[in-house]
Amino acid sequence: MADADSIFYEFSDALLFPGYFGWNWNALSDCLRDLHWLPADGYLIAVENAPRLLSSRVEDRQRLFRILLRAVHHWTNPLSKPGSKGLPFKVLLLCDLDEEAAQLRREIASCGFSSPGWMR
Repeated sequence: MADADSIFYEFSDALLFPGYFGWNWNALSDCLRDLHWLPADGYLIAVENAPRLLSSRVEDRQRLFRILLRAVHHWTNPLSKPGSKGLPFKVLLLCDLDEEAAQLRREIASCGFSSPGWMR
């Protein structure tokens, strides 16, 4: 997933996005926080070779991380109220090296999310 178009395609293909998916960042965010067409007890998104994800497009990479983090937060607490029952929505970024994982953690942390449950 080296560019935005491939991001949109891969997510749409893997999560069976509906025909009205708009093929842009806002549409990706909306669909990840909806998924009514794909009911489940929880969701897991696994990204292989995560360090290569949008590696030459830093702004798009940060945008994708923010979208994924918002989706994690949304599904954890869908009504944005304390005690709301949510569904597990996990994003697994697969890396070969510890240094790559550490760099991804720093990048994700720079997105401004500080919830301890989303990153291990």
